[in-house]
Parts: sequence; C-alpha cells; structure tokens
Amino acid sequence: MDITSDLKKAKRGAIAKAISIFENDKKESRKLIKKIFKSSGKSIVIGITGAAGAGKSSLIDKTSIQLKKLGMKPAILAIDPTSHVSGGAILGDRVRMMESTDSGTYIRSIASRGATGAISRSIRNSIRVLEYAGFNPIIIESVGAGQTEIEISHIADITVVVFNPHTGDSIQTIKAGITEIGDIYIVHKSDLDGASQLFQSVQDFIGSVEKNPVILKASSKTGKGVAEFIKELKILIANKKKEKKLSEKQRLTKELDDIILDNINEKISSVLHSNKSYSSYLKKVHEKKIDPYEAAENISKSILK
Repeated sequence: MDITSDLKKAKRGAIAKAISIFENDKKESRKLIKKIFKSSGKSIVIGITGAAGAGKSSLIDKTSIQLKKLGMKPAILAIDPTSHVSGGAILGDRVRMMESTDSGTYIRSIASRGATGAISRSIRNSIRVLEYAGFNPIIIESVGAGQTEIEISHIADITVVVFNPHTGDSIQTIKAGITEIGDIYIVHKSDLDGASQLFQSVQDFIGSVEKNPVILKASSKTGKGVAEFIKELKILIANKKKEKKLSEKQRLTKELDDIILDNINEKISSVLHSNKSYSSYLKKVHEKKIDPYEAAENISKSILK
C-alpha cells in the first residue's frame, strides 16, 4: 500500500507509519526513500539540546506556538533515552501532554537505541517524512550533552543549547565540548536562584568563541525572555534559508560517507569472522605469541588483497 498520498496530506497515521518503517524495516524503508527523497532538504532543522531537567519541553512547546503564529508549520522529533526492556521510546507521556497543548504541531518520540550512527539514520529519514508532509521548521529535541549532541549539530541548521541553574554540572557541561556547537545558548528557568551567576559563566566560557553565538536568559514559566529567543530564532531561520542549498550538499556528503562506511563495516565483519587467517591469528593473540596490532595488520592485508 502506497502511503505517500496520505503523507502529502500530512495525515498523522501515515506520518507515524512512515517513521516506523524507517526505524524498523530496512526493505520497506528503501522503497519509501525512493519516493520521498527528491522533495527533501528544504525544511530548516532546529536542534534543541541540554541536560535532563533543563526545561526543554516547555521551551519547545512555547516556541512551536510562537512559530505557528508567525505562519510556520513546525513539527517536533523528541529523541528519548531507550527503554532497554522494550527497545522503544519512553517518556511518551510528556510528548502526549505537549501535543494536547497545541494540537496543530506534530510531535513524535524516537528511541535513541543507544547507538550514535543509528540516531543519525533515524533522524535524517524522519526529517524527510516530515518535510514531505509539509512541515517547516522541524525541531529535534535531545537529552544530554555528549556524542549525540555533536551528531545532531551536524544534522541541524540551527543548534540551541539549554542550561538550567539547578543542574549541578552545568559549568562542567559547558567545558565539555558543547561550546562549539551552539548558535543560541539559553540559561532557562531564569526565575530560579543562581540563574544570573550561570548566565555570567556561560558568557565567560562561550562569549569568546569564533561562532559568536547568542546568549540569552529565559523562563517558560514567567514568559520572560521567550519573545527575545523567538526574535533571534526568526533571524537565524531567515539566514539559514539562504544557505540551505550549500548546507544540504554538505549534509548529503556526510550521509553518503556514513552509509558507505556502514555497508563496508557490515561486509568486512561477516568476511572477517569467516576468514581462516583471522582464527589462526586470534589463537596466537590469545596465547600472547603476537600482539593485537601486528595481528590486525596481517589480517587486514589478507582481507584487502
């Protein structure tokens, strides 16, 4: 059954089904990508990241409502830590709660499944589904400040990093490589104690980086600073639209490289373990007759002849 006509009409069931296909069904996803790929790469992607408890959900909720008022059609992809038992996305309650706040915004929760490459693949194709359904901009929400965030910054046109004065490791987080990725840094929950101090620290750490990002204070609870954030976001969206063709080319180059390397890794992995010299070298390593580096070099030579 072809779901693309329902996707074009932005029917929620079709969108959910298409994203599930990309997450779970390799064969069907190949068929689907052929149909929707041509029209992809036009929507602006906004990555919003920060530690758990930073208040990203309420900020995103306010943001999507304001973007709608500006005549845009936002959608939200929330990357959730994987439920190890079921392998599915958890925190669905929060997503449903946001959806009821503003029924026009499509919100989907994606399981991170613990593997960084899988996140990229899942997000890239979910973005394409939402683009095909006419959504723009697409907001990606993710938890944490590690490898996933760096990966999302390669996919997003605009990256927003959210801090909150009550996450004790805020300053350490700022030092941990997140200083390069943000276009906007927000000290959220600015009505709480310690917000001004944290804002000062963020300015000290990040104010001097080459990218010259915007640093703001905001509170979804009081609404203070939210209008300023939307104003800055609007300027960035307009600027990124002009650069979209170039950034899309860079992104597709990265994606193609990733897919090729994944395919090669899969093939090499299966060749490797059926290779006779692999098992004999492995035995030598186990017996400490040869070190792993020398063994790897010899095995690689025999495979890549």
